[in-house]
Amino acid sequence: MAYGFDTLQIHAGARPDPATGARQVPIYQTTAYVFRDAEHAAALFNLQEVGYIYSRLTNPTVAALQERVATLEGGVGAVCCSSGHAAQIMALFPLMGPGLNVVVSTRLYGGSITQFSQTIKRFGWSATFVDIDDLDAISAAIDDNTRAIFCESIANPGGHIADLDAIAKLADSAGIPLIVDNTSATPYLCRPFEHGATLVVHSMTKYLTGNGTVTGGVVVDSGNFDWSASDKFPSLSAPEPAYHGLKFHETFGPLAFTFHGIAIGLRDLGMTLNPQAAHYTLMGIETLSLRMERHVQNAEQVAGWLESHPTIEAVTYAGLASSPYHDRVARICPKGAGGLFTIALKGGYDACIRFVDSLELFSHVANLGDTRSLVIHAASTTHRQLTPEQQTAAGAAPNVVRISIGIEDAEDIIADLDQALTKAHG
Repeated sequence: MAYGFDTLQIHAGARPDPATGARQVPIYQTTAYVFRDAEHAAALFNLQEVGYIYSRLTNPTVAALQERVATLEGGVGAVCCSSGHAAQIMALFPLMGPGLNVVVSTRLYGGSITQFSQTIKRFGWSATFVDIDDLDAISAAIDDNTRAIFCESIANPGGHIADLDAIAKLADSAGIPLIVDNTSATPYLCRPFEHGATLVVHSMTKYLTGNGTVTGGVVVDSGNFDWSASDKFPSLSAPEPAYHGLKFHETFGPLAFTFHGIAIGLRDLGMTLNPQAAHYTLMGIETLSLRMERHVQNAEQVAGWLESHPTIEAVTYAGLASSPYHDRVARICPKGAGGLFTIALKGGYDACIRFVDSLELFSHVANLGDTRSLVIHAASTTHRQLTPEQQTAAGAAPNVVRISIGIEDAEDIIADLDQALTKAHG
């Protein structure tokens, strides 16, 4: 039977505990698991049998979360890890090698821009940044050493919606995967696999958990990419020395990337999600659709009010009819444009600082996707490490404030914004 999203967000991956009958997924707070015998242990270590060995690799609580997120995204498998940044490295790890590159959107979270522009150089990888709306620029950036295209479905901080269908066609023609960060949209608003994406990553810290309690990341595999179609991805298509010459794609088919993420990625990188964090995220996902509906409803009302406010220069919310990305909402995010956007204040940098300091209901934090309304001045915080040109390209210019609209009463959110804008502009 094909269940609906609201049913799957509660039941996918969750079965009564066979030992106790516990209905909620237990927190399996254990390091290791007892093998039935020596033959069973050998089969697990040889990847001949699926099971639990050591919680750096697999854990029943985490496994339930992996199944739930993969189901909601329409993927074949998922690998959870310790943060969204960890998920990005985990997604690239099987694809990349020294001298290889990835084509990356300029409209990314500031920390992601730093990770791609600076940190991955230490692996011998490189990133070419492009305006993800410029299809010609994407094509020109792809060369023989390109192994993926990376973008966000709904960009952080500006709420820009990427044309995933068009980008996926370019990736297909180049024989490389499209990796989509779906954090800001969640699978309730956007399902990138339906638009041709190969892999999806999330910072589960944000909307999936939804309550600001834990950090976590996940990589979801569509199962649709032919890793053996060329010699570009030897980690998945060629013999793996650590497993006696096993070929992941030949052996595991559509689940090749997922198995590699666990057997190689988590084994050697160790970016493990702890079971208590997985438990919090499982509980958060149970109400995902309800929360996202309210996030969208509030964001539409608040963005519309802000657009007409005399102190506001611009509002970037794609749900507004005035947005240049409004026509993509129905196609890419049919249930709404999310709860994240930016506002540009006419008073510039100083007004932004006064505005943030004057808010009372909003929390000034380096996070988004909480039930609470959150605010941050990206140019002085999350995007501070970027050049002014990079800040502007990422949608985080000095006169811009990022707003994550929560699920409080919209009238209360507007009242708080109104009093803070008044104080910010004297």
